[in-house]
Amino acid sequence: MSSESATPIGGRVAIIGTGSRAAMFVRGIVERPSSSVVAILEPNSIRAAYYNTLLTSLGAPTVPVYKPAQYKEMLETENVQAIVVTCVDALHHLYIIPALEAGVRVLTEKPMTTDIEKCRAILETVQRTGRHLTVTFNYRYNPVHELVKRTLAEGKIGTILSVHFEWLLDTVHGADYFRRWHRQKTNSGGLMVHKAGHHFDLVNWWINSEPETVAGMGKLAFYGQEAGKKHGWAKDYERARGSEEAKKDPFAMHMEHDETLQKIYADAEGEDGYHRDMNVFAPGIGIEDDMSVMVRYTSGATLTYHLTAYSPWEGYRVMFNGSHGRLELDVVESEYRLPADAEGLGGLIHGTSALPHAGGAKVTLQRLWEKPEILPVHVDHSAHGGGDTRMLSNLFGPKPGEVADTGDASKQSANERDGAMALAVGLLANESFKNGQFIDVKSLQLPL
Repeated sequence: MSSESATPIGGRVAIIGTGSRAAMFVRGIVERPSSSVVAILEPNSIRAAYYNTLLTSLGAPTVPVYKPAQYKEMLETENVQAIVVTCVDALHHLYIIPALEAGVRVLTEKPMTTDIEKCRAILETVQRTGRHLTVTFNYRYNPVHELVKRTLAEGKIGTILSVHFEWLLDTVHGADYFRRWHRQKTNSGGLMVHKAGHHFDLVNWWINSEPETVAGMGKLAFYGQEAGKKHGWAKDYERARGSEEAKKDPFAMHMEHDETLQKIYADAEGEDGYHRDMNVFAPGIGIEDDMSVMVRYTSGATLTYHLTAYSPWEGYRVMFNGSHGRLELDVVESEYRLPADAEGLGGLIHGTSALPHAGGAKVTLQRLWEKPEILPVHVDHSAHGGGDTRMLSNLFGPKPGEVADTGDASKQSANERDGAMALAVGLLANESFKNGQFIDVKSLQLPL
């Protein structure tokens, strides 16, 4: 990790993109006197105005709003020292590269970008400028995940030989990717990039290795018009707003039931035509909802991974097989969903609030020829398992009167190499879905 990325981010910060995720960063910055939001870059003036109202409610001054074409002007005029990139995934590179060239600190939401050409361009800029960036893989900061990392790093199960990882998205959270911009790979890279990138980074970090070869199979098995009709879930409407048919669809999202979604999406759609509440069983969806992946690592370990986006409950299971034992992680974020759960979605979808019907977490260590041991865990179902709170403390420094909750030496922020390695698995999985081949990471010719 570079000395630059180890230094807390502060000073004059610009927010790039004002969707739901930006709010966490705005609050975190305002809470720390060493940093301040000085500008917003956002093409939609209604959404930008919402964020200026948020700043006012937090006791901070309103800030100038710039359009994307004014980006370099904004960096200079506002003397920006750091940017936080929370716009559409496929656009990240447009802001990361000029910021690195201008000597501005870069903090970007995952994924770092969505295709190999953009990834190469970012990595080449890092090499050319000598500047680094931080990718906000917040799951690294989850205390339960840190316990797993520490247990593995201490050699409690010996050499890690294989990993099995299953992630389940339920019919509220999982469905949400199929009604918004994420449902096209040109925007998000699909769930292998946008969502599973989190998980691939966790495995890379947990086992302290990098992917070597990837293969996968994926399909649109549940959502979309064809599957929706086949399984009897499809309803005939384009979007939920104003649709009587959508009122009978448990998968529909009604933005009027959530104040935040109403203000930043429904009220803003007249300006840019973006509809946040599309039918998840519509034609033309371009991403998969059921995906299996195999990865071989440079350490010799292998990973089998599965992501399901239509599960009745939400959570994940990870199993590590080692030369001296086994470590198992079981997390239930929501035990079940009811149709009423979809009515107030904002914080629930984005992990800032605990999901309804929350379950628990268990970490089991079992060495060969010994009884299993249940390791003590602290479970926080809000803020991505407590990861967001600890990440902000680590990246921006502690709030006044607090001690930085930075965990132990096994946790570190993620840089551009980490972002590229997580992205590589997702991109090669997508390619393998099409050609059925095992593909080597080195074929991407990443400048690392």
